[in-house]
Amino acid sequence: MSELKRTPIFPAYEKVAKTIDFGGWDLPVQFSSIKEEHEAVRTKAGLFDVSHMGEILVSGPESAHFLQAALSNDITKLVPNKAQYTIMCYEDGGTVDDLIVYMLDENEYLLVVNAANTEKDFEWLLKQNNSNPDVTLDNISENYAQLALQGPKAEQVLQKVVKEPLSDISFFRFKKGVAIEGIAGEALISRTGYTGEDGFEIYLDSRNGKDLWKLLLEIGKEEGIKPIGLGARDTLRFEAGLALYGQELSADISPLEAGLGFAVKLNKEADFTGKEALKKQAEAGLERKLMGIEMVDKGIPRHGYSVYQDDTEIGFVTSGTQSPTLNKNLGLALIKTEFAEIGTGLEVQVRKRRLKAKVVKTPFYRR
Repeated sequence: MSELKRTPIFPAYEKVAKTIDFGGWDLPVQFSSIKEEHEAVRTKAGLFDVSHMGEILVSGPESAHFLQAALSNDITKLVPNKAQYTIMCYEDGGTVDDLIVYMLDENEYLLVVNAANTEKDFEWLLKQNNSNPDVTLDNISENYAQLALQGPKAEQVLQKVVKEPLSDISFFRFKKGVAIEGIAGEALISRTGYTGEDGFEIYLDSRNGKDLWKLLLEIGKEEGIKPIGLGARDTLRFEAGLALYGQELSADISPLEAGLGFAVKLNKEADFTGKEALKKQAEAGLERKLMGIEMVDKGIPRHGYSVYQDDTEIGFVTSGTQSPTLNKNLGLALIKTEFAEIGTGLEVQVRKRRLKAKVVKTPFYRR
């Protein structure tokens, strides 16, 4: 068995966190309890080590042209210091990955991709580029540590060590070259988030990540900051209705089926990979849709459980949990469109029993 990869911040918490194998990475699943950590992010502030995420630099005179043909969203809407959520698709409309693009400068873009997909994504981009000398692709993941500071008190905590006003960074914007008091080098600070709360992502030299982790936990004590593991990261993003690659999105699930049509610009001039297949899907009408479900009977809908109406199997659960904020058993399920109306009664196969559920609106939680 190959050894698990570790982030540059791992030594700072290895003795206090319970860690698991997450896509080949040794990552913290929890520090105290999932419920406690979840609540800290919803009410105060939480700090996540997300240094396992991949970073790919795309530069050169034809980089914008290249990305417009490789990604589903409209890259021409970007200006320097602005970020965009977008998707890479296969020819058949299935999903290679979902990601965030940061426009660093004219002809320079940073792609932040899912950890387990980094190598695959990089190979896919190289193939799309087809050795064009006017586009340079670099997998620079190892250069970066990335921390996410999330929650209503995130700005208050981070502002203690950043002189520039963080309120200037609006949603899906960022600043680069930011100095953090007590930390060597400069950082890129963005405001995107994966929890449904306000917050920041801080990208910095991997050698300085551990120092920043310790610093933020120290200066945030007054605000009730807590280190947060993957367990709460998942319940937070789930409540906010945010997709997780490998569950709501995959090679077999298109972004349209996953309800991410806002990031798929079928009317942009450029032909991007998968555009024709997605266009056909949209014109014919989706055969299945990702919907929220709430359990009526007692039971938790877990990933992979089958969904029925009467005796007909109509789909499956992509994610599910007991929502810590709402205290309800909820799921996201990919089901046949004719059963996707809000209020429709369904059944979920939980082990040997079929339990009653109903289709509900998402996101389950809004700030």
